[in-house]
Amino acid sequence: MKPIPGIQFPGLKKHMTNISWLLGYRLLNMIVTLAVGVYVARYLGPERLGFLSYALSFVGLFTALATLGIDNIVIRELVKTPDRKNILLGTAFGIKAFGAVVMWAAISFAILFTRNDGHTNFIIFIIASGVIFQSFDVIDLHYQARVESRYVVYARLIQLSATAVTKLIFVWIAAPLIWFAFLFVLESAIHAIALTAVYRRNSGAISSWKWHSKTAGVILKAAWPLILAAVLHSCYMRIDQVMIKEIAGLAHVGYYSAAVKLCDVWAFVPMAIASSLFPVIINSKKENQTVYHQRLQHLYGLMICLAVVIALPTTFLAPQVIRILYGEAFMPAAGVLSIYIWTGMFTFLGVANGRWIVVENVQYISVWKTAGAAILNIALNFVLIPRYGINGAAVSSIAAVFFAFHLSFALFKETRINFTLQNRAFMKPYLWLGSQYGLYFKAISRSLTKRREG
Repeated sequence: MKPIPGIQFPGLKKHMTNISWLLGYRLLNMIVTLAVGVYVARYLGPERLGFLSYALSFVGLFTALATLGIDNIVIRELVKTPDRKNILLGTAFGIKAFGAVVMWAAISFAILFTRNDGHTNFIIFIIASGVIFQSFDVIDLHYQARVESRYVVYARLIQLSATAVTKLIFVWIAAPLIWFAFLFVLESAIHAIALTAVYRRNSGAISSWKWHSKTAGVILKAAWPLILAAVLHSCYMRIDQVMIKEIAGLAHVGYYSAAVKLCDVWAFVPMAIASSLFPVIINSKKENQTVYHQRLQHLYGLMICLAVVIALPTTFLAPQVIRILYGEAFMPAAGVLSIYIWTGMFTFLGVANGRWIVVENVQYISVWKTAGAAILNIALNFVLIPRYGINGAAVSSIAAVFFAFHLSFALFKETRINFTLQNRAFMKPYLWLGSQYGLYFKAISRSLTKRREG
């Protein structure tokens, strides 16, 4: 295959293939999750959906203690030293397993200060049990570093099929709410088993993984700002539903959760693109700083374009979307949907600039920017939820992600170059169309046209 004029992007075909696998799965996951989720929401109704969403959000406040924010650090090390795979994966697995124990201890302590009854706390602990299996997600990091996400897709397809069918059966037999809580544990367990099987078949045995104390120290030393930032991020992303429950009641949590889930289904887009392209962007930093910054700006522009394309029609069609999917009982969610969808513009950017922070080794700023976002979100929630209800919580979320993923970069000398690149991307987001990505897509189109004509 002849090089495409204007492209200097090593291994581009491999990376675009990887994106195709991820986007294909995420698109299928979006469709299945949305369809089944709507079916389940209609069955549960606002009150019970709000109860389940509250329990999930409460656990989500502490999930970062289990993941410990080390993912991007481990991926970076796997890209740099692939020969140390077994040590890196074994050490990362041990760190995450220890983090799961810390998470359980934190939840046990935190519920002492809530007004939850015994049944609510039991549901919370059931859901928290599923987090234990997330230690096996280090296998995903291995395949991200190798740009071979198709193997992870195999495992996720097994998990998606099993849980979707189970949810439909639960609704059909009118299962109690607690069964849906246990389903989160089953979902995590199936995913872990499938990942293990895929890794054993294609990459080796998990028994070859090794714990290395010195490596753990290096990872944790590099990741500690990300760990604290991840905890704070979970706080400001999850605290809104916990505060809505305390201020407005469980039904309003159900409305808010229904809208947020419709927005969250798009999260696969930036994650798939960033996980596939960032290994190459990291390599370009070694070769040419100008090219490195150009590629970053093109990536940011792509993220902004995609977010706007999703948000604009959703804003105007929100009432129709809620009515069609959830029914009249959930109509209060329409206002939230039309507002909250715009958080995507900054969360899409956040997926990309979060990796930039790791590459530039300025993880410490994650703590400050995320702390600022958490404080801003909580403060605005206290003011806006009593006045404007769940719509006020949606506005608070936009303000928080704007600060966390854009404005905060202007506050630190080391990150102002990224603030400038993002500003340029906001002013000219279409630039990515003329970049390597756009040229590559045009070349594919020309090639397919020639084949059809031939």
